Formats: sequence, structure tokens, C-alpha cells
Amino acid sequence: MSYVPVILASQSPARLELLKKIKVFPDQVIPADVDESEYNKELPNSLALRLAITKAQSVCQRITGDAIVIGADTVTACGRKILPKALIKEDVRYCLNSLSGRRHKVYTGICIIKKSAETFLSRQKLVQTIVKFKKLTSQEIELYCSLNEGVNKAGGYGIFGYAEAFIPAIYGSYSNVMGLPMLETLHLLTSLGFVANIDTQQEKN
Repeated sequence: MSYVPVILASQSPARLELLKKIKVFPDQVIPADVDESEYNKELPNSLALRLAITKAQSVCQRITGDAIVIGADTVTACGRKILPKALIKEDVRYCLNSLSGRRHKVYTGICIIKKSAETFLSRQKLVQTIVKFKKLTSQEIELYCSLNEGVNKAGGYGIFGYAEAFIPAIYGSYSNVMGLPMLETLHLLTSLGFVANIDTQQEKN
């Protein structure tokens, strides 16, 4: 079986590192650059899966030749309320105030497309993790905002960092909260015929 290049349709450093943990070393990283706005009354789980599919399809349309394209999107929600991807410190502050003392859900949609001249195969999965935050003081919120760890993160925090000290309990996949559930991702890749060539990947890195 000939080697099929793997493309990650995301510029997330966390997703790239998570893929490396399961011995998946993308040949290219091509950001999808799609509109991530939610639809009116769209549920957070539907948004995560829709955007993952849109990202994978967008990159597939821009490339030529055979490839396996991995698209993913992570959405953080309190109930049906979708929290923003924090772009500035004020967004981080807003998210932490919303999450303080509450359980919330983190959804990651995954879409993997195997593209070739003969076939176009697609697999999708939605993964949910429940995260519990302790009640945060204003000092803790301001400290976290000053660290800049929550900027560019869905829900205004990254679980791998200082925010882990805010979390007394987590139910479900830890890597899902980081941006890509490893178990489900590897299962989808395997179902499409992907086999990691460890020797080749070690040479590439």
C-alpha cells in the first residue's frame, strides 16, 4: 500500500502535538480559514461537528492528489450558551466569570477525509467532556488573565497550564479538552486504513 500524505486542517499547536503523541506526523499543516460564526440558535455540539466537517472539506477542495485530511473544532459551553474563543484578555475574563463554580461541557468535532482519484471517504465523530471549575476569586481571574494562557483558546482557558489548578474534576477525555481526543482520532484514522510507519516518522523528526 502506497503512503498517503496526512494534512492537518488546523493551525492549532496543541492539535499538532496531540497527533504526534499517537505517532501521526502531518506532512502539511493547512489552516482551513473558514467562517466560524455560529448559526442562530445553533447548539454547541452541532457547531463543533459542523465546523470540523467544513474545515476538512475546505482544505480538501484546495489540494490536489491523494491525502488524508484531519479537521477539528472545539467548542466550550455552559448549558446551551456557547462561550467565545478568547481573542483578548477581556474575553478570557468573561469566560472565567461564566465558568466559575460551574460544570461545563467541552465538545470537539472531528472530521477525517481520505481523498483519492477513485474514492472520497469521510468519517466524523463528536466527543464530549464535562469539566468542573471551582469558585474563582477575582484575584485568581486577574492572575490568569495576566498570564495570557487563555488567549486564542475556546472558552478562554487551556487545561494544560495554570487553569488546571481550577479544576477539581473532569469526566471524559482529557485530550478532548486540549483540542483533539486521541482515542477517537486514532480510531477514525485506522478505519480509513491509516497505519503509522514509526521508522519513517522518526526519520522525518
